[in-house]
Amino acid sequence: LKSNPSSNEEKEAQTQLTKSDELQRLHSQALSAYQREDYVAAISLLDEILAVCVWDAELRELRAECYIKEGEPSKAISDLKAAAKLKNDNTEAFYKISRIYYQLGDHELSLSEVRECLKLDQDHKQCFSLYKQVKKLNKQIESAEEFIREGRYEDAINKYDSVMKTEPEVPIYATRAKERICHCLSKNQQATEAIKVCTEVLQLEPTNVNALKDRAEAYLLEDLYEE
Repeated sequence: LKSNPSSNEEKEAQTQLTKSDELQRLHSQALSAYQREDYVAAISLLDEILAVCVWDAELRELRAECYIKEGEPSKAISDLKAAAKLKNDNTEAFYKISRIYYQLGDHELSLSEVRECLKLDQDHKQCFSLYKQVKKLNKQIESAEEFIREGRYEDAINKYDSVMKTEPEVPIYATRAKERICHCLSKNQQATEAIKVCTEVLQLEPTNVNALKDRAEAYLLEDLYEE
């Protein structure tokens, strides 16, 4: 403005200055809300700021943290993916995305994201540790599914038992493993065991279609037509 004053530009500059003051105030409020663990308020304030400051990686990472705390992992992933693109060598974003996918039971996408982290820094301790865990689990699941395709149901059951031992902390892997064991037992005509394991799955997920179908097959083997 000092180099080239004109009424139009002055008006525009004043508007921008006022807006930047407002955004700084919102930013302070968002940080304050985050610190007092009012994540809903923090998200609402960050939404307003990010509508203007679209390319701010730090703000996106902060909003992702709020989404994680609020149990909205898919929204967190969206912000973290943007942050990974906006900030060079953002290993932290890739690590967090990989961890979220892993917690959601999507081991293949988790593996893909943690590899991106290691491409940027092969000595990243957290990423390397996660990579080893996900790779091992992924290999076991792939191997078990290959056994199922070959009709080697006992081998598949043993492999899914190993999956549950490899990851005892994240419940979704045990549930998925039991669902596949239930399928193998049913296919292997071990009806009593199949009914037991399928029922365990259905207690956790009453609308699990695969477990319902496999338990139905097991009931047929036992001539339990009503069930």
